[in-house]
Parts: sequence; C-alpha cells; structure tokens
Amino acid sequence: MKYISFHYVNRDTWGTYGPDGGVIDLGAEFINTIPTLRDFLSADDALKTKVTEYLNTGFGGGGGKTSDFPLADVTMLPPITNPGKIICVGLNYRKHAQETGNAIPSYPVLFPRWPESHVGDGQPMIAPRESERFDYEGELAVIIGKQGRRIAESDAMDYVAGYSCYNEGSIRDWQRHASTYLAGKNFFHSGAFGPCMVTADEIADPAALTLETRLNGEVVQHEGVDDLIFNVPQLIAYISTYTEFYPGDVIVTGTPSGVGHVRQPPLWMKAGDTVEVEISQIGILRNPIEAD
Repeated sequence: MKYISFHYVNRDTWGTYGPDGGVIDLGAEFINTIPTLRDFLSADDALKTKVTEYLNTGFGGGGGKTSDFPLADVTMLPPITNPGKIICVGLNYRKHAQETGNAIPSYPVLFPRWPESHVGDGQPMIAPRESERFDYEGELAVIIGKQGRRIAESDAMDYVAGYSCYNEGSIRDWQRHASTYLAGKNFFHSGAFGPCMVTADEIADPAALTLETRLNGEVVQHEGVDDLIFNVPQLIAYISTYTEFYPGDVIVTGTPSGVGHVRQPPLWMKAGDTVEVEISQIGILRNPIEAD
C-alpha cells in the first residue's frame, strides 16, 4: 500500500492513491480518530482494520473505494508531516565515503533535520541566498511504525512501517562551519520527502532497492542500497540504544556516490533546475529548485 499526505482546498489530510489514479481522502473519513498518517501508524489494530475495510468496500459495499478527487487537485506534503524526530546518517555508502576521501566510519555518523527543512513531492526546494553551494543527496527514508528502545538487529525490521524517497539538499559551505553538519542540513525547505510511504510488506528487502538521482534529466547518482555501510537493521539497533523510537519517526539512511561537491567542476543546484530521486518499488520524488 502507498500512503500519502497532502493539502486539499483549506486543510492538510492523508490518504492513498485511488484505483483510477486519483486520491482517496482517509483523513476526512477518519478525522476524529486518525487525522494524520502518523496517527494511523500509532493506531491500534482495530482502527487499522477499519481503514482497510473502508478501502475495500467504500460506501456502496463490494466495489472498493473510488477516488475523492484528482491527484492534480492536491498539493503533496511530506508523507509524515509531523515526525517526532528525523535522524540522518552521513557517509553511509562505501563508494560515497571513498569519493570524499573519508575512512569507513566505525559507527554511524548521525545528525538531525527539522520538519520545516523539507517539502513534499512537486514543491520547490529553496536555494538559499546565503550560498551557491546547494547540493543534491538522494536517499532512502525509513519510517518507524511502533515504539521501541534497545531494539535487537534481529527484531529491527518489525519496527519498520514503510519507506520513502528523500532528497537531503545540503548547503555545503554551511555544513562545514562546524563538525556537526547541522547548519548546512537545515535551511528552510532545502530538502524534500516523498512522494509516498510504501508499506514494509511490499518491500521484502530494502537492500535490494536501487536509488537514482537525476538533475535536469541527467543521471548523477545510481547505486544499489546494498552499498550501505550500516544497513537498516543496524541503524535501528544502534539509534534505539540511546533514544526511544515512536511511530512516525524517520531515519534518512545516507546518500550514494556522485554528489555535486566532489565533481570537477562542482555541480550545484540552482534556480530553474529540476531534481528527481527515484527508488525502485517506491516512486519518484520530483522537485523544482527556486531561489530564496
């Protein structure tokens, strides 16, 4: 199943794609109990079953729910609009570590992003006026589905609700102002998240996925997720050692080789560009670049 969050007319809501290519508004139907996708992930099994039954039967019974309105009429939002935490991983692809001249890290390199630092599919990523060094970073996002602490690697996949695409737009000079990366990773609307959350039951092994980033149609990154240094179970186990996971938390797992700042000459995103992150079995996250 693919779940989405979106804005329609005067409200933010969530739902899924209809069989006719439109949008089913689950947030309107379940507004009193599960108004957001994060609330759905936190819901008990009985509520989740009601959602499934609603999608299967619709109003008339037996025919399945049809779309409430066309996809073109909505503004896409990040799948999880209100995550409790977004934890990003740096230097987590072997070939990316090599291209940057860094040693393979012994432990995951972690830093946070804030929800206001990214936008949804189709919405403009903002090139800040403070820098021209705006870099693309296509990444796999892992969305947590249940609460847990000190999760064993062997149990980690049970905590995954689903997966999405992420573009961790990075302001490279600001990233290097300090060792924490924080400033360069959190400029307003500098990243993107979407277009949807694909539920974990549809992806047997995230390591089998392929990630591709395109800038103005040119392939700039293409790599299998199996090049990760720390895979999804390892990341969940490590991070949950020091912090509690809750439904809707997001792990952004790192970017593969091909980033703009290592190219000669460097390749920066600028106003008028279009950047796409495509991950097999998930979809395409597409965003224009606009000047601040």
